[in-house]
Amino acid sequence: MVKYTATIGMEVHAELKTKSKMFCGCKNDPHASEPNSNICPVCMAHPGTLPTVNKEAVLSMMKIGRAINGELADYSEFDRKNYFYPDIPKAYQLSQYQFPFVAGGDIAGVEITRVHLEEDTARSQHDQGDKSLVDYNRAGVPLMEMVTEPVIHDAKTAVNFAKELQLLLRTLDVSDANMEKGEMRVEANISISPDDSLGTKVEVKNLNSFKSVESAINYELKRQAKMLEMGEKVVQETRGWDENKAKTFSQRVKESSDDYRYFPDPDIPKIKRTEMDEFEESRIDDMLPILPVFKREEMKNLGLTSEQVEIIIADNNIDSFFTKVVEAGLNDNALIKTATNYLLSDMLGMLETSSNLEEANAIGLIELVTLVKDGEINSRVAKDLLQEVVFEGQSAKKLAEDRGLIQNSSTEALNDLINQVISENSSVVDEYKAGKEASLKYLVGQSMKLSKGAANPQMLEQLLKEKLS
Repeated sequence: MVKYTATIGMEVHAELKTKSKMFCGCKNDPHASEPNSNICPVCMAHPGTLPTVNKEAVLSMMKIGRAINGELADYSEFDRKNYFYPDIPKAYQLSQYQFPFVAGGDIAGVEITRVHLEEDTARSQHDQGDKSLVDYNRAGVPLMEMVTEPVIHDAKTAVNFAKELQLLLRTLDVSDANMEKGEMRVEANISISPDDSLGTKVEVKNLNSFKSVESAINYELKRQAKMLEMGEKVVQETRGWDENKAKTFSQRVKESSDDYRYFPDPDIPKIKRTEMDEFEESRIDDMLPILPVFKREEMKNLGLTSEQVEIIIADNNIDSFFTKVVEAGLNDNALIKTATNYLLSDMLGMLETSSNLEEANAIGLIELVTLVKDGEINSRVAKDLLQEVVFEGQSAKKLAEDRGLIQNSSTEALNDLINQVISENSSVVDEYKAGKEASLKYLVGQSMKLSKGAANPQMLEQLLKEKLS
């Protein structure tokens, strides 16, 4: 069988989370429960209406451009992309063609061709029997489109790129990018060739999960290879992905840019970035948060595992609380690392959603793990106090003192505990003396139980060894 080279380019759309729509003052809430509740004459294209550019959306594009090391355009304009469909009330979409806001850059090692801004379409519903319904709440929502160079050669790299883009958009707080809600939609342009040349490109549209992205690309690569092996020609077309059947299906012959008859929109003024102070590059840079690539480096220097790092940076609420922990820990890496273990293994399990971390007490968490580090309480006691300290704002030290939980390291007091445990567990003592090491752990556990968790377990173990030797 001939070995084929796969060439993949990605196109990703993401809805921007501005307050209003792209060209009118309607609320940007495409998921509103009431259909057609966030619409106006502008986004419904009534005669005589004029669009007004959403400056917040443009600023979001500038942030994305700087974050990916792209080149911000000095001059940009909006174009009319002409086609008819019920979800486009104007019979054209306001988009960008020749002069996008951003050119170049890279994400996860994948080169970016361009990033442009356009308006989203309405949402059609075709499951209404013999009719279709259209909800225009989404019509006019600001939509970023990012196009990569055709430099991807396998499905895993494509998925990694999409995940990293989603993380970046969330870190910049310009989009929630929830794929299951349609806030981020991925399209893959796929071709294969027996050499390094480009084959016939097939576009697979509207992939709404990372699993779908990987599955659709792998299926399409196999489908095209099978066609070429049978002597058939691959047709340039647009295909959809059927999740249930796990296969792509033909939708239409792929259009070219000429089919859309792009031309500059005469109603929208041209945008000259260098003449607008708010779009000056240094000002935009000052607005950027720490980007994921730098966060990973900082967190690994603190001793966190790769898995912990990815959990933290994937959720803004967890990331924000972790930042407070670092500040409260005063650069004590051991404290920060222990506090992070409590955060990810215990605290998150107490919450319905990570948003509850907004009121959590990072200083209290550091106080708690400091008591553990100093040997004043053990980890079991710390976990028992976690809820009250971190979520109810109580003092860890005072709670431990009031409840008699401060760890007892008095040799005399611990010897009294040990003597009682030895006398009550003579058979276990005999097992240990006969060489069963696990018996020692049992005796330590019984001693801890007798002390109600207040004894120092390390000292107990040492004293027991000495006593039984």
